[in-house]
Amino acid sequence: MVWYALTSMKFPPPVIALVDDEESVRKALVRLLRSAAIDARGFASGEEFLAALEDLRPGCVLLDLHMPGISGFEVLAQLQRRFPVVVITGQDSPAAEARALGAGAAAYLRKPINDRELLDAIATAISQATDH
Repeated sequence: MVWYALTSMKFPPPVIALVDDEESVRKALVRLLRSAAIDARGFASGEEFLAALEDLRPGCVLLDLHMPGISGFEVLAQLQRRFPVVVITGQDSPAAEARALGAGAAAYLRKPINDRELLDAIATAISQATDH
């Protein structure tokens, strides 16, 4: 689908930043992305990710909403739509979904996440961002 179109281009896929405080989730998703030949970098907190933005320009950010310290909502607000964001959450609610999408998230996915759905959401977010 859309993901195939991105990975079959002549240039390398962009770096994907994964921000999730759950180490097992972070490691599993980074492993999934790398198995799809995607450069993925994991961050254990919103603070760690925001500090890395001086040296990193992610093509897309996978962002957990509920983390200690700076929440995913706060990270999303600080990004000010500079990068496409796919929200991933295990604490789903209609209000959280509306808030995340209203703040500029390109997609809102519930944990546990289907691998194909995640890859397609990333590809769609990146392609929509590059269309603007």
